[in-house]
Amino acid sequence: MPKKAATKKKTFGTDLIEGMKLVLAHQRGKIELEQVWPKPVDVKAVRKRVNMSQAEFSRAFGIGKRALQEWEQGGRQPDSAARAYLTVIAKEPAAVRRALAGHVRLA
Repeated sequence: MPKKAATKKKTFGTDLIEGMKLVLAHQRGKIELEQVWPKPVDVKAVRKRVNMSQAEFSRAFGIGKRALQEWEQGGRQPDSAARAYLTVIAKEPAAVRRALAGHVRLA
């Protein structure tokens, strides 16, 4: 009976090195990396999911209340950075709040 090859568990460091090798190859023009764009986000559903009013959501996550209102009403769509941020808020709201603690200030 043949011996099974031991599976090597990847570490964060190994993943990081592999990723940087890909970046370097891309930078040198040897490979083309796929760009990933955040999908459209239902802003109102994200806000409802975290059970906050527009004012609370705006203050907690540093998003202008007017922009939030326009996104929810369909007048404007969040740009790709905002969509990525909203996606993270939807999945890990507590982590975002911890990361922003003491840093969010709106005029």
